[in-house]
Amino acid sequence: MARLADAIRSEIAKGVIGQADVVEHLLIALMARGHVLLEGPPGTAKTFLSQCFAATLGLDFGRIQFTPDLMPGDILGSNLFNFQTSQFTLTRGPIFCDLLLADEINRTPPKTQAALLEAMQERRVTLDGERHALPEHFLVVATQNPIESQGVYPLPEAQLDRFLFKLAVPYPSLEEEARIVARYSENRGAPTPAELGIRSVVTPALLDAATCAVSSVTLADSVTDYVVRLVRATRESADLVVGASPRSAVLLAAAARARAALDGRDYVVPDDVKALAGAVLRHRLTLSPAAEIEGRQVEEIVARLVEQTAAPR
Repeated sequence: MARLADAIRSEIAKGVIGQADVVEHLLIALMARGHVLLEGPPGTAKTFLSQCFAATLGLDFGRIQFTPDLMPGDILGSNLFNFQTSQFTLTRGPIFCDLLLADEINRTPPKTQAALLEAMQERRVTLDGERHALPEHFLVVATQNPIESQGVYPLPEAQLDRFLFKLAVPYPSLEEEARIVARYSENRGAPTPAELGIRSVVTPALLDAATCAVSSVTLADSVTDYVVRLVRATRESADLVVGASPRSAVLLAAAARARAALDGRDYVVPDDVKALAGAVLRHRLTLSPAAEIEGRQVEEIVARLVEQTAAPR
């Protein structure tokens, strides 16, 4: 598993400079069967990274540009009447893919955002009362811009809770930005992963085996207890009015298993939980009015709770 992860990272690096932490979390999310919300300013390669990730893994890539006039049928598809056969025929929407990029997801109203809820939770969609299964490795990578506030709709809590991770996509370092400019300044238009020589290094059978291997990673009772106590601590904190849900505890444990497997281990250690707690919990918590007035940050509170919650030895 560790060698496979190294091969994937190396292939993605052919196109994406930097963003190693984001790539790592995307890998963990895929292995843990979770979804990812990327938040970062424009031009930080969120879309391009998703394309390279899908190409490296041989996943069918789909993209939806979320806009205020987008309707649920534009995502899911619809049943259209065929006059030649006198029957309704399913026209599948772009959601029927392996990796769906929901670009600027917060630019569409809640009614349309809700079209993703069933797909993200159960990996299926319902059209006219009939259920349609999505691919086994279906993964939603959503993006949003943290700067703009006009023309956006905050994601409802039910939607946020279905994302395994919320990741901040930062600007590159000085060295990384210099390499980006040197590599891409001569290109006319955005290059595709294929033009950069990015190829699939994972077969479907190998991907299936890798995800199955994650479920065999040992999660000791003491580590399970640690995960539960950490999540429950968010509900007891005076700095938070909304804590994390039981679903977040399940997802944190699953992500810790995936991280251990990618690291070449068949057991979870507390450090796996500590390393992922911020990305799993930050979008599920709501600051208290007093904490907001004091300028506190959710990440700061999560870090303190991690430090205060006794970990098993």
